[in-house]
Amino acid sequence: MTANAKVLLTGKTHVTAGPNGAARSRDGFLDVKLPQPHPAAENLFAAAWSACYIGAIQLAAGQRKVKLASEPEVDAEIDLNQAGSAFFLSARLNVHVPGVEREVAQELIEAAHGICPYSKAVHGNIDVTTTLV
Repeated sequence: MTANAKVLLTGKTHVTAGPNGAARSRDGFLDVKLPQPHPAAENLFAAAWSACYIGAIQLAAGQRKVKLASEPEVDAEIDLNQAGSAFFLSARLNVHVPGVEREVAQELIEAAHGICPYSKAVHGNIDVTTTLV
């Protein structure tokens, strides 16, 4: 992070474990029961990444002056894997960009990985397959 970076938003949550576990955001927008840490963590990560990635597709379209016929959609699958005693994630993003020529849509979904902070955070850290559907 550079010294002159401006914080745009800070997500603040409180998470508890156990049979009455939950995740709550300070603003009350998020209030989810989490009686088990998994698959909740993978589902929450998939939802957060997808939301950010859709915004990145929209930004990439705007930068390229591409008119989106309707909102993009993402079906994300986050796998929790184990090899020996090591745990790791892998991901599949199935992306739909309706009403946009396939080549242009492919360019947008590739550009989105360079924009989306979640994509940047996992780049080189987990296996990610992105498919235009």
